[in-house]
Amino acid sequence: MSDDEEPETPSLEDRTTTSGRLPGDRYVRIHHTSDFRRRGDRYVLGEDALRPEGPLGRSYEAVRRFLFGPRLSMEAEESERLGVFTGLAILGSDNISSSAYATEEAMRVLALAGIGAFVFLTPIAIAIVGVLAIVVLSQSQVIQAYPNGGGSYVVASDNLGVLPGLVAAAALLIDYVLTVAVSTAAGVQAVTSFLPSLHPYSVEIGLVFITILMIGNLRGVREAGVMFAGPTYVYIAALGVLILYGLFRILTGDVPPAAVAPNPFGAEGEQQLVGLAGVLLILRAFASGSVGLTGSEAIANGVPSMEKDERRNATVTLVLMGVTFSTIFLGLTFLAQAIGAVPDRSEVETLNSLVTRSLVGYTPLYYVVQGSTALLLALAANTGFTGFPRLASVLANDRFMPRQFAYRGERLAFSFGIVALAVVSAAVLVWREGSVTELIPFYTIGVFLAFTLSQTGLVRRWRRLRSPGWQWRAALNLLGAAVTALVLVIVLVAKAGEGAWLVVLVIPVIVSVLLAIHRHYMQMQDALVIERLDEEVPAVRPPVVIVPVGRLDRATARAIAFARSISPAVKAVHVATSEESSREFRKRWEHWAGKVPLDVIESPYRSLVPPLLKYIDRIDERDDRPITVVLASFVPHSWWEWLLHSQTALRLKASLLFRPNTIVIDVPYHFDNGHDHQGKRH
Repeated sequence: MSDDEEPETPSLEDRTTTSGRLPGDRYVRIHHTSDFRRRGDRYVLGEDALRPEGPLGRSYEAVRRFLFGPRLSMEAEESERLGVFTGLAILGSDNISSSAYATEEAMRVLALAGIGAFVFLTPIAIAIVGVLAIVVLSQSQVIQAYPNGGGSYVVASDNLGVLPGLVAAAALLIDYVLTVAVSTAAGVQAVTSFLPSLHPYSVEIGLVFITILMIGNLRGVREAGVMFAGPTYVYIAALGVLILYGLFRILTGDVPPAAVAPNPFGAEGEQQLVGLAGVLLILRAFASGSVGLTGSEAIANGVPSMEKDERRNATVTLVLMGVTFSTIFLGLTFLAQAIGAVPDRSEVETLNSLVTRSLVGYTPLYYVVQGSTALLLALAANTGFTGFPRLASVLANDRFMPRQFAYRGERLAFSFGIVALAVVSAAVLVWREGSVTELIPFYTIGVFLAFTLSQTGLVRRWRRLRSPGWQWRAALNLLGAAVTALVLVIVLVAKAGEGAWLVVLVIPVIVSVLLAIHRHYMQMQDALVIERLDEEVPAVRPPVVIVPVGRLDRATARAIAFARSISPAVKAVHVATSEESSREFRKRWEHWAGKVPLDVIESPYRSLVPPLLKYIDRIDERDDRPITVVLASFVPHSWWEWLLHSQTALRLKASLLFRPNTIVIDVPYHFDNGHDHQGKRH
């Protein structure tokens, strides 16, 4: 090929032409590489291209495949969706599992006035179930109006504006983190109820649970559903049997004596249940019991993960969730009150365990109930692992969160969000030392704030659209907004002294961060967007090329050759530590590459990178052309050999990363058993 000829553009295809039987017939056979296959006007990457070649890479791949399973293509997304059976286990487990501790949390507050205050337990439980019924009806409207997911954030943003939407998003993000922390802590507490010797290790066991949940969700939605469906339905069946058996014994007059907790509350309380103080105590008990309403928003947020028809399947799952929680919650509340169970002050044994032990003793049913409760409570944190990554992906697509949250991993899960949630919730669990009671005050605020904003947004939506039946829809959502706002106020007032104010402070901080991220992305878009696609690509003057040179070797020779291929303005620069070494290097340079100008910098303080950076700054000040820094890097055969070298090029590259008007090009010299591979594999 002559110098004037244009080089042939490389291709992923090899073409061979053969003659046919008749004169003039020609056949072209196209051969593809094993890593890519042609589909129309594009190439599709094959899974073989992702398989590592080295022994270390193959070992990592084997471990990754064992933990997370084989990679899934985008075509497999439909098979990863949830039916009603698995949807109830994944999206409804948080709400259903809270039936195991909602009664106890209300009783703990009432016990401050003595166990005689437990007479208010049933009215409080009925009020909580009534609020849940309103929430379920209201959330069904969210499902019908916004089937693409996002829940309260999307509803509030669409109807109330960006700021209310971000407040709802911040509240839900906090709620999902606390869902993981509280559910895990409650699951560990259920374990220590029948294995008290493990109580000192509650935090460590909780961290193991969170890690298992993270790995399970990284394996994908469908596999997580299969994994978590068993404990959910075993818990429902076991509690159903226990409640029916307890009702039978009580209705037949065979009321068992209450099992005694290791450290029960006393008959006399620390507060009097009279006047305003008594009203506030009852409201605090209602606020603590309202933890049972958490998780009811997860199904509306995760509608896109349901099988078609998404709206119908999500609505059915939502109703089943509400009915299941209400039945178990009211049943356990009635049994606890009828038997006379008193909670344990030290949180070693749960009320669920006390009621079960009172009815059946240490029989197999006791261990089935406690084991399934422990598993479900731990796995109920999966609701957070389902909701947080999906909401974060919606926010990332709207440019309010880092783009990494929108990317799907090899198993079609939002891997970055899953890992981030695991880390933050683990930190919260350690912070509160794995105590359910310590975590509860922070728990319900976010979800009720999100409920209130979404229901208010729907009222505005129905009034704006005025579609058939809008009046009753608006009335229903107005009722939902009023009820959830009332509960929110009660929780804030009742739990202000227990740290609930901290959530109120954190929400504006999160909103500010989301807005700052959005502002950055908008500025970046304004700077990068091409307004007209018919504009010609601008011509760029050849840059000033600077090649830092440490020694004269093959890596330096390749870097110099590459630099001369992209610009005629090439300068080499060498940093010496003494006058003698600088004279020696210049003499060798003129003999070896005299055509390329060399600047030698003497650095008596033996620093290397700072002199180079100052040199680049001064060259940039004297020339308006872009600066290109070409770095010669030596690449050893293996990773441990790489550690034996100073990595000056890597440090210089990191220092130039954010420097304006600067292009950094790395020219690697691959070394393999003493042979020059010219940067290619043979």
